[in-house]
Amino acid sequence: MTQMRRFGALGLAVAAVMSGTIALGQAGDPAAIQRKLNSQFKVTITTADRTDIVTAGDVVQLHQPGIVMFSSNAPVPPTNVYKGGKIGQGFGTAMMMTNQQIQQRKFVQDEKCWVTRITMQNDGVSIDLYSDPYNDVHFYGTVKIAYPDKKTVPAADSFLQTVAEVLTVVPSGDEASQGGQQGPAPAQAPAAAQAPAPMQTIAPPPPPTDVPPPTIALGQTKDQVTAGFGQPARVAKLGVKEIYYYKDMKVTFTNGKVTNVE
Repeated sequence: MTQMRRFGALGLAVAAVMSGTIALGQAGDPAAIQRKLNSQFKVTITTADRTDIVTAGDVVQLHQPGIVMFSSNAPVPPTNVYKGGKIGQGFGTAMMMTNQQIQQRKFVQDEKCWVTRITMQNDGVSIDLYSDPYNDVHFYGTVKIAYPDKKTVPAADSFLQTVAEVLTVVPSGDEASQGGQQGPAPAQAPAAAQAPAPMQTIAPPPPPTDVPPPTIALGQTKDQVTAGFGQPARVAKLGVKEIYYYKDMKVTFTNGKVTNVE
């Protein structure tokens, strides 16, 4: 009789576990969340030592203040957790933040950065972030967006709304400076036909002169750079910084002046 009671209790426990698993599966699908996030955010690829960007993805805008990032030479990134509408740091990250040898920066609302990886976890999703240089230093960190109920996977669309509370992709038009390129001028109506003017003798053009190649120097303005090198292929704006991407060169402006050339 005692053994039958044990088997009965074990059966109830197994049924409870199976019931919880079925409920979890019905609530949401982590794979569906991963697919939607991968389609929404084009990740950025950095060098192995995190000193620069190899392939630029989408620029994202932060909507929550208090996300902490460490300099790219730090051995591990800090982990920020978003839950209940607030950003916080766990005990391990808080301890590392007291280490004065680790250069760190706390980002504020509306600052911009890049996404380098998206990883699904049992109770949420971790998104790795990477910043443009601040005083020649890149910063990186992780923000974990937890499920509202860590025992239940939410529906994909519902959880993406929670992700959007933390960060969203910056529209391509907003990455460029406000004084970006303008569209072509509207075509003018053709002038009325006139009688051809008598041909005049035209002096030959002067012989060509040697024109030195354009150069770039720290402190130059954006107009000086575009006058020598033309318009960039792409422009990214991060706070007071703007980056002009040319085919073989990246120029960083701070407050409208050249501060770095790579």
